[in-house]
Amino acid sequence: MSTHHHDAAHPEHAGPDETPELLDRREGPFGEVALRRRGADFEIIANGTFLMDTSDGRSERLLISAALDALDSPRGAHVLIGGLGVGFSLAEAAQDKRPGRITVVEREKAIIDWHTQGDAPLAPFAGTGHTDPRIEIVNADLLDHLRTTEHRYDALCLDIDNGPDWTVTESNDSLYSEAGLDLLEQTLADEGVLAVWSAAHSRTFEARLRARFARIEVIEIPVQVERGVPDVVYLSSRV
Repeated sequence: MSTHHHDAAHPEHAGPDETPELLDRREGPFGEVALRRRGADFEIIANGTFLMDTSDGRSERLLISAALDALDSPRGAHVLIGGLGVGFSLAEAAQDKRPGRITVVEREKAIIDWHTQGDAPLAPFAGTGHTDPRIEIVNADLLDHLRTTEHRYDALCLDIDNGPDWTVTESNDSLYSEAGLDLLEQTLADEGVLAVWSAAHSRTFEARLRARFARIEVIEIPVQVERGVPDVVYLSSRV
């Protein structure tokens, strides 16, 4: 989703005089979600907890590029992005000519609206993602989508909540559980790649991946804030 941090002091990059401005607040099926502007950046707040902002999208872009690079045959690949967020992952997928089809699953209608309705403040961070004919945005919970989809995806790129060990909504816990991984495996093509973004290392989740997949790569991306804990992307494949 973007630079997600669960440090209570975040964001350290903002100056002391940059009081956040509330732009919109919505109640939805998963609680409250709000959009704020702090200086030049936008922030998404979920159930009162900082979730992501637009200050640094390197790890969210890497989630997509690394998954495509790991595929033996990335041209024409069907990519699923779990979580629209502020749009960095979508922007990366849209600027890459390799995917043939890109499905974005976002459960919060408010986030989709902030990209597509009115002055659409988050749209610029999605690059060409909202005009690319390869892209479909689906308003659904990812677990529900995985249970009902008839597709098998070449790349499953998940940026849900703050990662496996720190979820803002309890319902996201099950995505990273054994049952959630069962669903992900069922919808992953035989030679496909599962890419998972996390705000920190998760030994438990990594162990679950290693028990299921033949190949695991753990990529660390340094962050620009003082907490110093790098973002992590887990890449997993059967071959």
